Amino acid sequence: MTDTTLLDGAVDTYSTTRGPDQPMWIGGQKVHSTTEEWREVANPAHRGSVICRVPAAGVEDVDRAVAAARAAFPDWRARHFTERARALARIADEIEARAEHFARLTALDTGNALRTQARPEVTTLVALFRYFSGIAGEVKGTTLPAGDNQLQYTRLEPLGVVACILPWNSPLMIAGFKVPAALAAGNTVILKAADDAPLTILLLAEVCNRHLPAGVVNALTGRGSLIGSALATHPGVDKVSFTGSTEVGRGVGRQAGERLAHVSLELGGKNPSIVFPDAVDDDLIDGLLLASRFTRQGQSCTAGSRLFLHADIYDEVLDRLVGRLGALRVGDPLDESSDMGAIINGKQHASIDDYLADGRSNPAMTVALGGSAPTEGALTEGFYHLPTVFAGARNDFRLAQEEIFGPVLVAIPWREVDEVVQMANDSNYGLAAFVWSHDLDAALNTAHRVDAGWIQVNQGGGQVVGQSYGGYKQSGIGREVSLEGMLAGFTQTKQINIKLRS
Repeated sequence: MTDTTLLDGAVDTYSTTRGPDQPMWIGGQKVHSTTEEWREVANPAHRGSVICRVPAAGVEDVDRAVAAARAAFPDWRARHFTERARALARIADEIEARAEHFARLTALDTGNALRTQARPEVTTLVALFRYFSGIAGEVKGTTLPAGDNQLQYTRLEPLGVVACILPWNSPLMIAGFKVPAALAAGNTVILKAADDAPLTILLLAEVCNRHLPAGVVNALTGRGSLIGSALATHPGVDKVSFTGSTEVGRGVGRQAGERLAHVSLELGGKNPSIVFPDAVDDDLIDGLLLASRFTRQGQSCTAGSRLFLHADIYDEVLDRLVGRLGALRVGDPLDESSDMGAIINGKQHASIDDYLADGRSNPAMTVALGGSAPTEGALTEGFYHLPTVFAGARNDFRLAQEEIFGPVLVAIPWREVDEVVQMANDSNYGLAAFVWSHDLDAALNTAHRVDAGWIQVNQGGGQVVGQSYGGYKQSGIGREVSLEGMLAGFTQTKQINIKLRS
């Protein structure tokens, strides 16, 4: 086994030169899989280019990881919270010191543009480790007033072994939603890296293992249908925390629920962005650009992909927004000038193509921007799509109901508030929403009526570490990113009653 790692290598060369094989992490050690099989990690910016190989883990590897995490759990849970907090802070310090390497590896691994997405993702990861380090001491119970002859109190205790099944679109940030909270509460962790973007997770595991006891953080690579399922059904896994598509999440929920394991699911979204006629200014256009998540190629579950524009300002706002979106530079994720990077893989690229064809064939809609993938030039060398906006859409169209997970926006006119709220809520999803109005009453009343777990008013971002994050309806179960999410998601309550002698 080579000792060369992505931590020590020159990331920029991996876009053209295949790097060394990258091992998994089990029990504090770099390991190959018991299957002795490997999976190639493809570069989304260069079709046919392989970055490196990672182990194709099997069920025996899941057993090994669970055994290591279970063996490490008693000691880790017993440690004073200040010791766990210091470890998380040291991890944050090392990630920050190596932030540029993490960011460049993210751009290479996921296709997310370095400047607009990869660096901010690493910054968020550091902030999450620091936040949960700071609140580790808040995992505490209560003493109940029970009279002089009773001492009654609760303890918040860790769940045990937590399996974190991660997506490919923002793997580091999503790992930051789960790992530091689980560790701060005294749990041990098994990371299941996404099939198409495992490299930053292996690097994160390497850093964590420098500051934590062996077995506290483990990381597996391989087919989700095999080892994701093995983790969800394993009797030694106490909780499954999953982020990904609603379809896959349902399956994970069924498998974990069958044995009554703890589970949290952060799933898809088809999010409304509601613009009132009084909201038109430069800040609106900037905010809509951010809410569209086009600088993440639309590969975000919080993308405001249904744009509800009041009829009085429909044409003006659409024209201005199309101008801004059309000016985005699509290119190599490692290029500082790129605003948008590459789609993760050929399958997702083809899926977006299918939606674009559906939109072009719909006579009720017109193509305001884009509408097809690049057919010539440098962008055909990778899995690239251009920003696309369809005008004249209705909320019941397929493109307005299904999560495309690509840079595709549908613009829908409205006139009455009741009408737009009804359309916004006419969706199986309920993750995010955006409301734009300078009338605070109108904005807040609308925000309160929309069925979504994460709502931004007059801004396209706004999520701050420490605020609860999660969805309604088919967008998931549970909350993350906050103290409340940590306590509800990674601890369980034990009630203790003691009769005292008089």
